[in-house]
Amino acid sequence: MTIEAIKSAIAALPLEERHSLASWLNELEYDDWDKQMVQDFSPGGRGMTLADKVKREIAEGKTISLLEGCDLAKTSRRQSHQ
Repeated sequence: MTIEAIKSAIAALPLEERHSLASWLNELEYDDWDKQMVQDFSPGGRGMTLADKVKREIAEGKTISLLEGCDLAKTSRRQSHQ
């Protein structure tokens, strides 16, 4: 079956069945994404360099809270519009 045939078959589905299919596809994609995230942030994973850097910066006091960051961004936007 070709992609075009699948698209035509999906377009012919009743709305409720298309929603059900979309939900299933979304879950399938998120399952793959979740597996990749676990792999990336496991020991030796490609995301561990970033995680280690963030942990080091937190320990060194080089970070601010999310709330402080939002406040700084608001102040910066206000100043740039003046």
